[in-house]
Amino acid sequence: MKKIFLMSAISLLLLLSLIFGLLACGNGKASTQTSENGLEKGDQSTASSNKNETSQTTIPSSDKEKDNKDTPLPTPIKAENLMDGYTVGNIIGLSPDESFASNEWRLAWELFKNSKEASKTDNVLISPLSIQLALAMTLNGADGQTREEMLTLLGGEYSLETLNEYLRFYVNHLPNSEKNKLQIANSIWFKETDFVPNSDFLQTNKTYYDADIYKAPFDQSTAEDINNWANQKTDGMIKKVVDKIDESTIMYLINAIMFDGEWAIKYGDKSVKDGYFTTENGEKQNVKMMGSTEHCYYETANGVGFKKDFINYKYSFVALLPNEGVGVDEYIASLTYEEIMGALNNPDITKTVLAQMPKFSYEFTFEMSDVLKSLGMEKAFDKDTAEFGKIGEAGGNIFIENVLHKTYITVDQAGTRAGAVTSVSLPAGSAPGEPEIVRITLDRPFVYMIIDNETNIPIFIGTLDSVNG
Repeated sequence: MKKIFLMSAISLLLLLSLIFGLLACGNGKASTQTSENGLEKGDQSTASSNKNETSQTTIPSSDKEKDNKDTPLPTPIKAENLMDGYTVGNIIGLSPDESFASNEWRLAWELFKNSKEASKTDNVLISPLSIQLALAMTLNGADGQTREEMLTLLGGEYSLETLNEYLRFYVNHLPNSEKNKLQIANSIWFKETDFVPNSDFLQTNKTYYDADIYKAPFDQSTAEDINNWANQKTDGMIKKVVDKIDESTIMYLINAIMFDGEWAIKYGDKSVKDGYFTTENGEKQNVKMMGSTEHCYYETANGVGFKKDFINYKYSFVALLPNEGVGVDEYIASLTYEEIMGALNNPDITKTVLAQMPKFSYEFTFEMSDVLKSLGMEKAFDKDTAEFGKIGEAGGNIFIENVLHKTYITVDQAGTRAGAVTSVSLPAGSAPGEPEIVRITLDRPFVYMIIDNETNIPIFIGTLDSVNG
């Protein structure tokens, strides 16, 4: 049985900080690459352009398949791991509740809506959890106004200690099995000269995020180490994060999430038929449509949707289709996270959904600094006044230069790549009378997410605007 790897953040979040206050922040990078229909694995080499500018490239499936088949064995990391001697400890953390779920959805929807608007591309995909984890680790080294702004964005009304406790429990209890793999890894890389890390900062990030922190020369060998780390943590799906390290860079912070899930009920060959996907500008694209019968129906003010479960029902894929005449951007702008939470928590199981979904695969790269600034996290990017003294002692002021987010997803007959959880019980005979039949065909732009069924918190949120790129 053929499996697909779901790069749940291939959502690699890369956060670079520069230490020298006199240096201006460099331009970020953003690009989107879309592969052919039904592609199961892809070449995740990084493409780049100026900040908030994008390019789209179709990647031949033969090249992708060859690239993944030839994935080399992981190379040992040469850099010194500063976490040797630090332990995770026995802190359990705080169990997710309605308040935590609401905060996660608030953050996720703000990041998604603003990324969709700012990227100006088709096929946006983010992992809000990946972004939150990377920035939360950095937050533990912040002080003053920098800390307040980051904490307000990431934790709402929570204290930093409370946010750390929640994330510790949530991440450690996300289901992970052979059929539904969800692997999360964190690492921070420091330049070995001109920097002395704070031991409290190291211990906090080990305790709550099980992070590895490496001391390295920041030459080409370090770039190779970082790329090897990413390759290992994503099972070879992300092979390159850094091309060359600038001499003024003193820190990289990276989060990687890898999801590989199989459908609870796979699509048979007879369930896959030729079809069309119509983009917002009216272009008709040839696609392979996968048909299934689902039993969780969602309805929002301007759209409808359904849920398709992964095996063991720990994670699910949720699709939301705007009503006829409503564009996907208009639909996203009209939605609130409260409305989505309400729909997910109260599925209509009196309706049987005859669903049609296209095979698709694409990767997304986006520099998120402007989005984070627009959401109130400004001080952290100020090269002169950012307050990250709790990270350690350096030869200049530490600040965040840019935040690079990379994701990749594949949806085909065997499974999907994405993360998120929502569990819905469908007992036989729960609804009186014959179920109403509803047809939902995802043949035009739609919103989708991967959720954790225990909490209904999204691991990934994206849009499919174009199948061919």
